[in-house]
Amino acid sequence: MDYLQRYADRLDADIRTRTRVQSVTADGPHYIAHLTGDRTLAARVVVAATGGFSRPHRPALAGLDTFTGTVLHAADYRTPAPFAGKRVIVVGAGNSAVQIAAELADHARVTLATRDPIKFVPQRPLGRDLHFWFRVTGIDALPIGHWVARTKGRPPTVPVFDDGRYRAALVAGRPDRRPMFTGIDGPTVTWPDGTREDVEVILPATGYRPDLDYLAPLGALTGDGHPLHKGGLSTTCPGVGYVGLEWQRSLSSASLRGVGRDAAHIAPRLAAHARTRHPRPRSSAAS
Repeated sequence: MDYLQRYADRLDADIRTRTRVQSVTADGPHYIAHLTGDRTLAARVVVAATGGFSRPHRPALAGLDTFTGTVLHAADYRTPAPFAGKRVIVVGAGNSAVQIAAELADHARVTLATRDPIKFVPQRPLGRDLHFWFRVTGIDALPIGHWVARTKGRPPTVPVFDDGRYRAALVAGRPDRRPMFTGIDGPTVTWPDGTREDVEVILPATGYRPDLDYLAPLGALTGDGHPLHKGGLSTTCPGVGYVGLEWQRSLSSASLRGVGRDAAHIAPRLAAHARTRHPRPRSSAAS
């Protein structure tokens, strides 16, 4: 808390807590942020810094809307205790999915359902954490975010960082890994080989998406809520920028290691835009 207070003091900005931006609209050269309580703020530049993991992603799984058991996204998972003795399917192939499934397997009967095989990488190659190697080799900062966006497909799946225990757990069948189920009817799940079984819990660990609906009135988003941008600068709304998005410019854009670089990239460009549209008045005119 002391760190945050010192940071706020050094920033010397108007920080408003317990305040939510409900929408942003355009009014001539200004953007108007509409806040809770019928309040507004006007600005020449808007930076959306709410990151890329604000909205749990729940994919359209076959028959999930008819499932009569419990559906719980990984965002709401806390401990394995409530699932003791239950039949659980964890959906996903990433770090969260594998870690949750392995933890639950000590308490419940768990299957990890994935579209593709699980990919593992060593957590500590040569005795140092993988993130250390990303940083010292420069992989962290490679400006490949725009290339990823241009693929128009799913972002690359991050492999599971493993110290050995997760691969071993899957080899031991705790949890077991199966291809994605093909249908659901009430409590009953159908697997690709035609077998059917009753399940009590389906837990999608299927990632997150940015929660940027407040920018929708500007036409800044795609139909599924993703920002239209290049390198963190909006391609449809001059003066709108982003920081903290997954693959915004690099592998580390959504982390503390990368967000500073991205902020340094967009800040002078947004400032130049503001100066171009709104030249600073001469001192005589301001006096």
